[in-house]
Amino acid sequence: MAKNCFNVIIAGGKGTRFWPLSRARRPKQTLKLLSRKSLIQETAERVYPLAGRKQTLVVTIADQLALLRRELRTLPKNNFIAEPQGKNTAPCIGLAALEVMRRDSQAVMIVLPADHWVADVRAFRKTLHKAVELASETDQLITLGIKPDYPETGYGYIMKDEPFGHRADTAFVVKRFVEKPTLAAARRLLRQNCLWNSGIFIWKASTLLDSLQRYQPAIYQSLEQINRAAAGHSLTSTVSRLRKIIADEYRKMPNLSIDYAVMEKASAEGRVLTIEAQFGWSDVGSWAAVHRMMMKDRDGNATQGRWLGVDAKNCLIHAPDRLVVLLGVENAVIVDTPDALLVADLERSQEVRELVDALNRGGLASYTA
Repeated sequence: MAKNCFNVIIAGGKGTRFWPLSRARRPKQTLKLLSRKSLIQETAERVYPLAGRKQTLVVTIADQLALLRRELRTLPKNNFIAEPQGKNTAPCIGLAALEVMRRDSQAVMIVLPADHWVADVRAFRKTLHKAVELASETDQLITLGIKPDYPETGYGYIMKDEPFGHRADTAFVVKRFVEKPTLAAARRLLRQNCLWNSGIFIWKASTLLDSLQRYQPAIYQSLEQINRAAAGHSLTSTVSRLRKIIADEYRKMPNLSIDYAVMEKASAEGRVLTIEAQFGWSDVGSWAAVHRMMMKDRDGNATQGRWLGVDAKNCLIHAPDRLVVLLGVENAVIVDTPDALLVADLERSQEVRELVDALNRGGLASYTA
């Protein structure tokens, strides 16, 4: 366990691609998709040994604060940072960096989403230990790059440059980041030995704030105003004056991802490293990803609940409350909940979020709440 290290779990997403199981009041990170524990519980327990519970922070939007405190009951209540509104990951991570700096100005942050899946936890922790050591020795921004298993079009990619220093076996300078590609482009990226961009970051809190000042002065200036207003208070405080200032400054900040706000710009200046990793990783971004990770029968069907299939192949069935019967169905996802049923092409499960938008526009928002 590293004393000068903080885990920062980003947990403000809604996970609309997992409708009808996920809803506004039941976001993706609280779902039990792959085990008896929710995704955020799995995430927290994976990283507690790296920095400890006392040095594990969770950043979420205010509407989800009570829910996530119930999910992580053993985490100190003053370790939850509530954003007044979602403004993507750059403001969110910047706010967390302020809190880390207030607790330990020399600390390294491990920043990771709340809803990823990891098969080999031991290898995951070993990789992060290496990353924390590297971050503590340099002022580089570090991301974990996953060696791809197949040409995934739902992930961003990292193009490596030369090896970095004496860690030439694992750490590389990042040449550039590549947005989610077409299938043909993804195949080319695999041939070029590119890596999946995991969205897991490691850096000193001070390095991240310096980078925001350099590349995103509007975000940095708002963070500075928040920091001054906090004075002797933690950013987890419920002091009304502080909460109002945070809300006021958040309204001013642009809605930007940390990738666009900092990482792409810093990589152009050779300030980003990637550590190549293999520990069985997925961002659990769709029902197709869940199907890929679940145990399957000889016909490729993965199930949670009671079902019967005749000539059913390569399907995902999530139906805990009633029997589902399939006849001659292939490549489908079926998700049954008490008030809504989803039947979709498994290969188009990334588009489920568009269905949620359509429900909201069509006067059916009660089914997404």
